[in-house]
Amino acid sequence: MTPTTRELTVKALARVEGEGRLDVTVRDGRADRVDLAIYEPPRFFESFLRGRHYLEPPDITSRICGICPVAYQVSACNALEQACGIEVTDAVLDLRRLLYCGEWIASHVLHIYFLHAPDFLGFPDSIALARRDRAAVERGLALKKAGNAILDLIGGRAIHPVNVRVGGFHRAPTRNELAPLAEQLRAALGHAIATVDWVSTFDFPDIELDHDLLALHHESRYAIEDGDIVSTNGLQCGPEDFPRHVIEHQVPHSTALHAELDGRRYLTGPLARYSLNSAQLTGAAAAAATANLGAQCRNPYRSIVVRAVEVVYAVEEALRLIDHYQRPPRSFTDGPPVHAVGHGVSEAPRGLLYHRYELDPDSLIRTATIIPPTSQNQAAIEHDLRAAVDAHLTLPDEELAVLCERIIRNYDPCISCATHFLTLTIDRR
Repeated sequence: MTPTTRELTVKALARVEGEGRLDVTVRDGRADRVDLAIYEPPRFFESFLRGRHYLEPPDITSRICGICPVAYQVSACNALEQACGIEVTDAVLDLRRLLYCGEWIASHVLHIYFLHAPDFLGFPDSIALARRDRAAVERGLALKKAGNAILDLIGGRAIHPVNVRVGGFHRAPTRNELAPLAEQLRAALGHAIATVDWVSTFDFPDIELDHDLLALHHESRYAIEDGDIVSTNGLQCGPEDFPRHVIEHQVPHSTALHAELDGRRYLTGPLARYSLNSAQLTGAAAAAATANLGAQCRNPYRSIVVRAVEVVYAVEEALRLIDHYQRPPRSFTDGPPVHAVGHGVSEAPRGLLYHRYELDPDSLIRTATIIPPTSQNQAAIEHDLRAAVDAHLTLPDEELAVLCERIIRNYDPCISCATHFLTLTIDRR
């Protein structure tokens, strides 16, 4: 190997959910190519759905991901309820939001404590972190348990819930059944606030992103389970207009589609949600102020702080929903199947998740389209990796690989939806 030619391979990216590969080519002292390659075969879920009954997508699409199955169920329900003209009752919508809070808590805490925090504290993994700071890891486990308890009680089980259906739920819990959950969440709120205090002390590189930010917005609450689509570039539209603005395309180095927002790269996820909706965080705003987040946050390393603030919000919101809960007379609303098209969106922990279904006259699904947040973020991640490689070309290969992995973890990619392994290869010429 000559001094100007270097090859670096990282065969496994630790603490990221899934698999992928990163190829970097450096020419004339600059990063010429930075490809986040998704090489696993397509999973064909959209094809599996063709010909299935219109009530089946919530159960089928929840199997796409074991970390954010509720997001897939809710986006599917929103799309099919729009297609069939189903008006879900407020009580059932509140129960759906409560279930989604459980997923946000469980998913965010998993990322904060067990995937992302070791990057800031100099530990290789959460096991090493536990040896040094057992109390912190136990705090994370207690919070994760509280999120799982919501999923288990309302969804029927913590992983791949089975109680969600188009129009509502197969069964709604009683107030008495929710009472122990409230006790657990009151204890979890202290842990959530302590988490914000903890991550706020981390050392963050001074970086600001200039990507367009895309998220849902609701006029009366922090958008989670539904809302209008808004962006920092002034876009505001309903879910049915999502395909007019977000266009997917194939890239040679990946089996996952990339997406552009009106021809530009963009970012969805916690930074986008917070920057577009921070005024609606209500009680959690105090936690955000304590963390010095400001009204917007465009520093990808501080995404761990935004997630921690969203955990505070989700715990508070879950307690509010439980306190006001009255068991609905009917746990779901029926609607006649129709020959129509429906669009649905919701805010998965990692960003906006879009579903579209076309139903034929026999109530069967003719076509299905699912666009997960990780696919939407790939172009922005590659852009940030390219900038980092250019700025740190003097680093030894091992340190540069660690930096690239850390940058990817800033976005908490739900790689089971799009990628499953990272091999980093740097070709310096």
